[in-house]
Amino acid sequence: MVKGQSAGIDPDQYPQSGQGYSELRWTRPAGGAWATLILAHGAGAPMDSPFMERMSQLLAARGLAVVRFEFPYMVSRRANGGRRPPDRQPVLLDSWRQVHALVRLQVAGPLAIGGKSMGGRMASLLADELGADALVCLGYPFHPPGKPDKLRTEHLAQLATPTLIVQGERDPFGGRAEVAGYALSPSIQLHWLTTADHDFKPLRSSGLTQELQLQEAAQVTADWLSATLAPGS
Repeated sequence: MVKGQSAGIDPDQYPQSGQGYSELRWTRPAGGAWATLILAHGAGAPMDSPFMERMSQLLAARGLAVVRFEFPYMVSRRANGGRRPPDRQPVLLDSWRQVHALVRLQVAGPLAIGGKSMGGRMASLLADELGADALVCLGYPFHPPGKPDKLRTEHLAQLATPTLIVQGERDPFGGRAEVAGYALSPSIQLHWLTTADHDFKPLRSSGLTQELQLQEAAQVTADWLSATLAPGS
């Protein structure tokens, strides 16, 4: 079973690029990719966490090229250990801009952006600015756990980029019942995973497993991107 927030970091595996992010990590399909998705990690786990690894594999199996990177604070954690907190938002956003520009030079086809939790939230703040073809958020942090009054949704009301948010029904960062009351742009489509939490782990009583939920998330993402990025859509 995948536990998306429990991965360790190998300090020798992914060197710093010399810019405001790590070296890129690509997961490519066996054949040619029909689109590329830049997928950023969440606040607590690196780009090679079990969650990020499995999602990248599942998406690549469906024809998507997935490229991952790490924000500067996670590069520092990998190099020096410890539990350095996430960088301030301007640093995170600048990292996203740099990575998007680099990947855009490397791929000619459709390019979507997104990420897990914080990584997806940062992508959502830049999607319109970058002219992204699509945005995918895996577990969007609508608010901090236990603080439903501290919403992170203001920009989502005006978001123009076609967006898919895959969310667990009992996500402590925003569950189904509360999100139903938020003002979200018509460009945003929500897909709910039955009884799942922030890492897409369902209740045992549901008869589902985290692996099944990850597969559903990957299939929904691939199907939605295929329809969204199709010529004339």
